[in-house]
Amino acid sequence: MPHALRPLLLAVIAVSSALAAEPGLPPSLDAFARELSPLVAERLGITPKHYRQLEPSLFHLACEHADQLASRTRDEQADLLTTLARFIDEQRTAAADVPVITADRPLIGLLDPDRGLDPKEITALATAYGTTATIFKKDEPGETIRSVAADFLTAVSGAAASMNPTTIVVLGHGLPTQIQSYAIPVERLAAALLDGAASRRGARPGVDLGHLVLVFDDCYSADFSLNLAAALKRGSSERRLPLVSLPYLIAGTNRDCVGHADFGEKFVPHFWRDVIELFYVRRPRPARITLRDFFEKVDNMMYGYGRATAVDRDGTVTYRLVDHELCQDPVVFVPLDDADLTRLREILGLPTDTPLPRILDIG
Repeated sequence: MPHALRPLLLAVIAVSSALAAEPGLPPSLDAFARELSPLVAERLGITPKHYRQLEPSLFHLACEHADQLASRTRDEQADLLTTLARFIDEQRTAAADVPVITADRPLIGLLDPDRGLDPKEITALATAYGTTATIFKKDEPGETIRSVAADFLTAVSGAAASMNPTTIVVLGHGLPTQIQSYAIPVERLAAALLDGAASRRGARPGVDLGHLVLVFDDCYSADFSLNLAAALKRGSSERRLPLVSLPYLIAGTNRDCVGHADFGEKFVPHFWRDVIELFYVRRPRPARITLRDFFEKVDNMMYGYGRATAVDRDGTVTYRLVDHELCQDPVVFVPLDDADLTRLREILGLPTDTPLPRILDIG
């Protein structure tokens, strides 16, 4: 968690400066967990495991709307945050069955060129679930970073244009504003998606990317996802095209977090390694892989990185922090439609014309 967010959250939850965070923990998130989370969790009445999956999303949503919380009493803040938590949970339920890897949903993969990432990391999953995979990776004579990036973006644009459900997977190195492995700025990826959406013939004018799922397993992937969503919204406006829907976005790391991988004969990021373990190695395999599988099963498996399990006196499994640097906390972002945005404004008490992001972090 960036240090710059500390004053913002202190304003949100009015935590005394005397509250010191435990060494190694993000001070803002720790303060949130100490001061308000117990009140919200009690009001929600859900299991600790369930709330653990909502808590980071609720924290970031609170930061986005600090002004709506700062002047309220502690109980009023807890009540509003409880309502926001229920809104997040409703979005999780609504998006749970969105397919990510399934038959008749082709995969497009972009793999880092400099390490031992094997195309089988994606093609094996595609075969197991009855679909196809087109893999882009600089490993042939005559190929360049620029040429592979261009071919990948052409495929992405085609997927945006076709309206055929497609999942795009990026494995490698990343920055908040760039797919670093192929030097693809976020604006360029957004332009490829917008070009495809705008090229559809016979369709109502507008940018509808709701048939796409983009998975990023690289450093700062949540930051990149948020920047991509902002670039798509901005680009739609500049092109004077109505924004119907953003894509679904899955990030292997949370905000301001680097990703981790195992280095050996193969280079396999932790996030994607867990996807393969859960849905390819283990048997029986599910009939398909959905968003619920990512924000519940994969998220739960990833929670073990940097933490050790413990059991409290009631027999509830809890976690003890061991190494904060290894904690990635993957994120799923879902698109919001006009009705969702209206509901969110009502919860926050905002004017009906207040601009809001068109995606929501659901954990």
